[in-house]
Amino acid sequence: MEEILAIKDQKKRNEAYNQYVENMTPKSNCFANCAKAFLVGGLICTLGEGLNSFYEYLGNEKELAALYGTITLIAISIILTGLNIYQKLAQFGGAGSIVPITGFANSVVSPAIEFQTEGEVFGVGCKIFTIAGPVILYGIVSSWFVGLIYWIMHM
Repeated sequence: MEEILAIKDQKKRNEAYNQYVENMTPKSNCFANCAKAFLVGGLICTLGEGLNSFYEYLGNEKELAALYGTITLIAISIILTGLNIYQKLAQFGGAGSIVPITGFANSVVSPAIEFQTEGEVFGVGCKIFTIAGPVILYGIVSSWFVGLIYWIMHM
């Protein structure tokens, strides 16, 4: 009998907790969030294309202009992260701010800035690789396996 009462009491607490979470969770508008993500991601991509065109206009080949455009986007992302502007952009644009190159640059620089007080080696040096390290390792290992498969298939 006590077990049944305990189970009913637990169910009541779970229901009360679920109701509390539902009341406290901010309501989101899916259409507005998608529109903001599209706007922010589109602006970042448009900026990238504008930079590519600018560097081509300066006389660089298409491939070199794309490289300069990518480097410029990374630098802009790092600067905006350091000035705490990229975080505000991410809060507004959500997934649109995670356009691959700028979002990755932000995710690499953010931990380094956050743990700057820990020192150059144990703060910046260690924390800068919390995101970049696994991504770089996965990229190297997976490219090695793909290269090995390609080599075996063409033997």
